[in-house]
Formats: sequence, structure tokens, C-alpha cells
Amino acid sequence: MRASSNTNNGENTVSPSNKLIMGLALAGISGAALAQNYPAKAVRMIVPFPPGGNTDIIARIVVPKMAEDFGQQILIDNRGGAGSIIGTELASKAQPDGYTLLMVSAAHVMNPSVTRKLPYDSVRDFSPISVVADVPTAFVVHPSLPAKNVKDLIAIAKSRPGELNYATAGSGTVGHLAGELFNAMAGVKLTQILYKGSGPAAIDLLAGHVHMQFASMPAVIQFARGGKMRMIAQTGEKRSAAAPEVPTMIESGLKGYIVSSGFALFAPAKTPRPVIDRVHGALIKSLRNPDVHKSLAGQGAEPVGNSPEQHDTFNKSEIQKWIKVARQAGIGQQ
Repeated sequence: MRASSNTNNGENTVSPSNKLIMGLALAGISGAALAQNYPAKAVRMIVPFPPGGNTDIIARIVVPKMAEDFGQQILIDNRGGAGSIIGTELASKAQPDGYTLLMVSAAHVMNPSVTRKLPYDSVRDFSPISVVADVPTAFVVHPSLPAKNVKDLIAIAKSRPGELNYATAGSGTVGHLAGELFNAMAGVKLTQILYKGSGPAAIDLLAGHVHMQFASMPAVIQFARGGKMRMIAQTGEKRSAAAPEVPTMIESGLKGYIVSSGFALFAPAKTPRPVIDRVHGALIKSLRNPDVHKSLAGQGAEPVGNSPEQHDTFNKSEIQKWIKVARQAGIGQQ
């Protein structure tokens, strides 16, 4: 008895399931081959902010050692505008071949909470590589405010609802949403005062025109050490080495209050996993370098260097967290 065979006009056919398996196998081979030769030319790292800000500084600290490991240049491409949206959109549309990377700040996970129609999806359009570093947010008050700690401040705010204010660098920024999270968790009503940047906001706090600010620690730590501001808490999960004497919000009684300014590295979606692993490896080597570690610490930044999977979880959870905060605060999406 002859075994039957599936034929079509004398040609062998391949079942749909086998085609899928073959396609995945070829894709794997292609990705592995790409990674084996990667990088064969200079790599572009988009920073969606102008030069000189925290994101740019952190990128320029970690890039030299990454480039050394690559044996190729990594070129910083500053594309500021629209709260990081312009540069991020550019990265989302780049070829997923590892030759375009994106360094983001906390704006990446906060923009979906305040902007209704982003020109990209903050999860689906990117391949996570790693959270690079965390820069704690400091909760600082003007010395004229008689609050030595968070408990004091909450008591004062409850006795003067709506009277106390806090300066921010704009609606939807880290400082703004940190304040709204504080309002929700402490049961108070602090009033936001908008400024065109964190610098002008800090200047008015120094002058006593506003009561407080949630600010990047590197931007205010020298003022706090000089007595021109009082740092009553920091918003990380644990105390920062830059200010070990200052308690966290959690230690101050607000359980679960964490505002992470996670600076993170992405590639466009569908970048082959072998390439992601190659970039991740170079980043981890850079973060472990003593000079890089020292430079980050000088900026008040804590190196992280977690896995792509951990970065993915962080990215998704932070986006959902800030969407919830924005909704509770009644912050309308534009």
C-alpha cells in the first residue's frame, strides 16, 4: 500500500501551521544574523529634549562606554518639543534595526495621562531595553513655611484648604502630577502655580512667591543644603544617597507614595531581540563602570539597569498609575 502525499499539480504544499513555523524560524535566523554584525555603523540615540536637561545629561554620561563596547559611535540627536512628544514620535517611526535608540524621561509614562491623542502608542510602538537611572524628586518648601516635615505640612494644609500652593514646570509634568498624587493621598488641596520650566519655578520658590515645589533633586539640593529651601521628603522607594538624611514620603506616613523619574532606553517596536540584548549588554557594562557610576551619582541619579522584561512591566504600570492620578484630579486630556 502506497502512502498518500499532499500534492497540488505535482508540487508539494506546506500547511499554514508549517508556514508559520518556517516564518518564525527565518525571522529568528535573520535577527540573530543582524545581531552578529551589529553594530556595523554609527548608532543614533534620540533625546526628545534640548541639550542640557537631565535626560540629555544622563544620555551623555552612559553613551561613551556603550560606544566603546560597540566599537562604533553613538550620536546624540536632540529633538526637543511638545513635552518630548516630537522626538518620541520620530523614534517610533524609525527602522527597527537597532540603529535608532530613544532615551526618555518620566514624561514618557506621564504623557498618556494628559494627552488624548499621542501620535504613537507608548507601549506598542517601542521595544523596552532598560531603565537606565532614577533621579529622585525632592519635596521642598520655603523656609518661611513652618513645616519641618510632611506631617506638619499636611496639618497646615488641612487648616488652610486651597491657600497653600506649589510651583510646577507646567501641566502634566512630574512636579504637577506629584502634587496631585499628594493631594489625593494626604487628603489636602494644594494649588498649582504654573511656570514655563522648573528653573523659573525654583527661582520664585527661592524668592518666597510660592510655598513649595516637587523638583528634581539635582536642581534643588544645593539650595536645600544652603538653607534657602527646606527639603522635607523625597519621593523614591528608598532614601537617596545624595540626601540620606531626608526621609521618603513612605517613611513620612504616605504609604505607596512613589514618584519615580525613571530615565529609560527604548528601541522601535519589532527590533530583533538579539539586538535588544546586545544594546542591553553594552548599557549594563557602562552602568557598572566606576566613572559612569560616579558621574550619575553627581547628578543625584541612581543607576538601575534592569532587564527588558522588568522595564516593560515598569513602563506599563507607571502609565496606568498616572492615568489614574490624572483622572482623580480631573486633569483633562488635550
